[in-house]
Amino acid sequence: QEVVSEESEEESNGVNLMEFSDEILLHILSYVPCTDLVLNVRRTCRKLATLCLDKSLTHTVLLQKDYKVNKDKVKQLMRDIGKEIYQLNMAGCYWLPSSTIDHVTRCKNLVKLNLSGCHVTSLRLSKMLSTLQHLRSLAIDVNPGFDASQLSSECKATLSRVSELKQTLYTPSYGVVPCCTSLEKLLLYFEILDRSREGFMLSGQLMVGESNVPHYQNLRIFYARLAPGYVNQEVVRLYLAVLSDRTPENLHAFLISAPGSFAETGATKNLLDSMARNVRLDALQLPKAWINGSGLLQHLKFNNPFYFSFSRCTLSGGHLIQRVINGGKDLKSLTSLNLSGCVHCLAPESLLRKAEDDIDSSILESLVVSCCNLRHLNLSAAHHHSSESIGNHLCQLLSRLKHLLSLALPVCSITDVAASVEKPPTTPNLVPQTFGRKVRIGIQTYPRNLGDQANQKIESSVFWALMGSLRFLETLEIIGSSFSSAMPRNEPAIRNSLPPCVRAQSVGDSEVAAISQLTYLQSLTLAQLPNILTGSGLVNIGLQCQHLRTLSLANLGMMGKVVYMSALTDMLKHCKCLRDLRLEQPYFCAGAQFFQALSHCSSLQRLCIVSRSGTLQSDAVMSFMANCLEVIMCHMFMGESLTVCKNLQQSIVRSFQAERPALNVVIFPLLHEDLTEVIRDVPMRHLDEITLFKSRVAEEPPNLWW
Repeated sequence: QEVVSEESEEESNGVNLMEFSDEILLHILSYVPCTDLVLNVRRTCRKLATLCLDKSLTHTVLLQKDYKVNKDKVKQLMRDIGKEIYQLNMAGCYWLPSSTIDHVTRCKNLVKLNLSGCHVTSLRLSKMLSTLQHLRSLAIDVNPGFDASQLSSECKATLSRVSELKQTLYTPSYGVVPCCTSLEKLLLYFEILDRSREGFMLSGQLMVGESNVPHYQNLRIFYARLAPGYVNQEVVRLYLAVLSDRTPENLHAFLISAPGSFAETGATKNLLDSMARNVRLDALQLPKAWINGSGLLQHLKFNNPFYFSFSRCTLSGGHLIQRVINGGKDLKSLTSLNLSGCVHCLAPESLLRKAEDDIDSSILESLVVSCCNLRHLNLSAAHHHSSESIGNHLCQLLSRLKHLLSLALPVCSITDVAASVEKPPTTPNLVPQTFGRKVRIGIQTYPRNLGDQANQKIESSVFWALMGSLRFLETLEIIGSSFSSAMPRNEPAIRNSLPPCVRAQSVGDSEVAAISQLTYLQSLTLAQLPNILTGSGLVNIGLQCQHLRTLSLANLGMMGKVVYMSALTDMLKHCKCLRDLRLEQPYFCAGAQFFQALSHCSSLQRLCIVSRSGTLQSDAVMSFMANCLEVIMCHMFMGESLTVCKNLQQSIVRSFQAERPALNVVIFPLLHEDLTEVIRDVPMRHLDEITLFKSRVAEEPPNLWW
């Protein structure tokens, strides 16, 4: 009777959800996927039926990571609220058949449409765009077989009013660019392979009959990102040719991201000279060959810059301060800075300097003082060694940047100078980082809570202090300066890796534990930390960083043994919000212990494991897939035989494809000669976001596209 009376009292004192104000309910409903709102929630009661169709919820529909949506749901959604949709994002919906696009024609009032990663033919695109007279922003893919001559006059009329275009090219083509005569923002992603599936070399020449006169007169933002390959370079030069003839007067952002060597030509030199004379920029990124050894930066004029990227350039710190920051000019407008691979950017000169020499702290201090509002900073892929001067350590100077949201650092930059100089490497680190004979060592037990870990070493370390000062940091990357992934883009898997920097030898478990102070951390990347002995810091992160959504671990500790497996399994039990997990570690055993722990990650959607000589247990993988219902991507590149990999892949697809329409499974031997052919079929969303390893901090300007 006492229990019944207590329950009755709780019910009488409880608050009915429907008693909340409409404003609060609308805020709650904004976190529910639009397909659920329209197709399910609104059918529960009259009040929710009205609220779910509120303009604040139907104005913008985001389907880009709604992996449960299918063709029928899209069809019903467009029938019910098509006329109310003004912005529709279907980016990366690779699993939807091309016929799904036909239903977009119901959205007569569309202003912004993102179809990147969707299957769209020329004819379907023409039919759809012919009905969207209010469209001003468009994102599409241009695949082999695209034919601009199939676009109707009504379609071209719509394109003529488009002011923002994002175009991903998988074949040499201008796509719809020549039809867009009012362009103000142009984003180009070049993903053209040098060879066809049949092995024929491709040419960068465009199809016969294509217009070669893009309209750039109103252009304000030009962005081009190139995948590796000479064909991509040939095609982008054709896009740039028109710019070199006449530079748009309103151009304020010019960005070209090109890996490797992309040589400067006469046409590109004329373009840059014209930009130096006629425009004032707010954002700049150029291929390294266009900046190295030239006085270009001295002549370019900047207005209120918000983004700079000098990735992989040989720019010295002296030039950076004098030519970009103008000797300490106030650059409060700068919010994003990418200096990854700039080995001399924190040194006064680069001519006589070795990459491993100490940095000049005064240069970093000038940078921090001038760019005090930085939110995204990338200093990875370089040796940034601090001197023994008190108060001038890189971590101490960076701790002044209180607005940082994302940060990428090399491992050797976070070590205490005294520790790296005075303390010899621990015994396990004397083991060569090779794949020869395995050396047995004792594995220490690790502390189970943050207090024990802190008492061991690092409350007074500069890295601990840095993590404590950047409380609102959301993305952190700590990557070895000589680290390279075993899975590069268009090449066979790398079999040998360079040893870590000597200064990095002391970075291990205690530094990882310091990261657990970042309460709001959402994305974490750790690569080539040689002094990981037990992985104890990972447990602290799992306990303290409850917002963690993306985790990438690569080459931690000894290369011949996964020394942190026990800690990793303990960590995963606490990662309830984890959605993406990428592991790259030789000799990794993806067995029952690992997958049982991973099954606690109830929100997990994507898993990628890259392991030379790694093994897997098929039964454990199948059990994991059955338990984790949200998983839609499983990529495993291991040391198993081709037969084992194919059988497991087929079993997963047969068992779960029907229930998970977006399921993408690739299980393949890492060192197989056909790996590159398998990789080319992976949806670009997964390939770019998780499968391929890269630094993503300040990779491109913030809010470049919606």
